[in-house]
Amino acid sequence: MSRLRSPIARARGLGSAKDGTGHFWAQRLTAIALVPLLIWFVASVVGLSGMTYTEVAAWFESPLNATLFVILLLSLAWHSMLGLQVIVEDYLHHAGLKMAVLITLKFAHILLAVAAIYAVLRIGIGV
Repeated sequence: MSRLRSPIARARGLGSAKDGTGHFWAQRLTAIALVPLLIWFVASVVGLSGMTYTEVAAWFESPLNATLFVILLLSLAWHSMLGLQVIVEDYLHHAGLKMAVLITLKFAHILLAVAAIYAVLRIGIGV
């Protein structure tokens, strides 16, 4: 039956969804943001090694450190979600399974980001 369809009819619906550019830029911008944030984080962890919990908690009380750490967590969560979304869209071909996995991934990333930010706020300012 598909032999009777014209080439344009077979190709219709298989092209660009006009959504890839935003995804591409978001992934690149989060990657660029992660470079200095991860350098700062690694340097901070090296500096914090050997300190007690109280000293590390005092480090988190600094608004600059807490803010940079929250930005790092959000960037990591967003970048991870975007990357896994591409993998799922490229390699899962069953539409229902693909949608279920994408929804699960989004909820998991949101839950992990909120939990991590809550932990930073709890340690830093005692919320």
